[in-house]
Amino acid sequence: MANTQDYVKWFRHSTPYINRHSDKTFVLMLPGEAITHSNFPNIVHDIALLCSLDVRLVLVHGARPQIDERLQIADTYSNFHNNLRITDSESLKLVIQAIGEARTVVEAALSTSLPNSPMHDADMQVISGNFVVAMPYGVIDGVDLQHSGKVRKVQTKSLNAALDSGAVVLLSPVAYSPTGEIFNLTFSDVATHVAGAIKADKLLAFVEGNGVTDSDGNLIRQLSLPECKQYLAEYDEQISFDLKQAISACYLSCLQGVQRAQLISYSTDGALLTELFTRDGLGTMIYSGQYEQLRVATIDDVAGILGLIRPLEEQGILVRRSREILETEINKFHVMDKDGTIVACAALYPYGDMAELSCVATHPDYRNGGRAAALLEQMENQARKQKIKQLFLLTTQTAHWFIEQGFVQGKLEDLPMAKQELYNYQRNSKIFIKQITD
Repeated sequence: MANTQDYVKWFRHSTPYINRHSDKTFVLMLPGEAITHSNFPNIVHDIALLCSLDVRLVLVHGARPQIDERLQIADTYSNFHNNLRITDSESLKLVIQAIGEARTVVEAALSTSLPNSPMHDADMQVISGNFVVAMPYGVIDGVDLQHSGKVRKVQTKSLNAALDSGAVVLLSPVAYSPTGEIFNLTFSDVATHVAGAIKADKLLAFVEGNGVTDSDGNLIRQLSLPECKQYLAEYDEQISFDLKQAISACYLSCLQGVQRAQLISYSTDGALLTELFTRDGLGTMIYSGQYEQLRVATIDDVAGILGLIRPLEEQGILVRRSREILETEINKFHVMDKDGTIVACAALYPYGDMAELSCVATHPDYRNGGRAAALLEQMENQARKQKIKQLFLLTTQTAHWFIEQGFVQGKLEDLPMAKQELYNYQRNSKIFIKQITD
């Protein structure tokens, strides 16, 4: 009887959380180690429960131990650089096999509907696909990572359509480039980009332990973003790579606009439900409580803008501006301010009924969260107020992003005469133009 009363009490107390999570979007980050753990079936049962409560779920799985095992069987191994696997053409075949096997195991588990089990009548629809577009890491510190890549963009429209249908979206750490090349990705990179792109309500990262602990081994229940950043710096050499990867994913996802990210044990039965449906939870929550605003720049923002654009100037992406020039042109700038920190900026220089969009920059920690697009929208609205008919820009390295935002390539003679006379043939910038409509 006591157990029944405890169950009834717990179920009643979980009601606010059930209401709160309904129709919300969660991204689950499941490492390859969790797939082979004895508690994996219980995790799948809990995922089925979330689906029955109308939670929209994206499940991103890893496959590192599966890849290592497949390479070992083939009597070969991978080299690593900066904790990234160097995937050559030969090992890529084995990597694809290992990832495919891991994905099949997860999909089979999600498809189970045995009687007398928590999966009975679950009937979960699982959808996988090319929702993630990849690009190569390229050469880092002189080392070519070959077929190891990173996320270029997320196909949010089709991914959201799959979620809207009630399906669980299952994503693997492999993706394709527009040229058809296959790239091995880290599952944390996929999870953080997807969470930011679809504006997920939570990122749930499974780890071996319960979460983050202090120097005495006590569980830390929650960390703000500044506290999380400090923890990573302070405990960098004391925590495992797996835990560090999960904490970093939580941190980055919160920077990209996800309000809550939680570390949950994959080895503890019921950890997912306890974390989501009880007041205290069982893991560590990392949260974003920062305030963000888009506004006209002031003279006090000069230092912040300089700190943002200097690295891009050094890389040749932006034309160098002196502090003096920036101070005199500060009224041309708009900035995105996050708790006093400038995380993005852009400038608008009118030329009659045309205007140049210039100095578009976003801090590396805050990219892929839609901030650049929001800032561009702000600049377009500003242009409309000034009766601007067309925006134009000059770029050397970011052409694809601007094309995705509706710009089309133009010619030098399309620019205002005053701008044509200032064109730097040595930089050989490409010209893009966008019509501004009311």
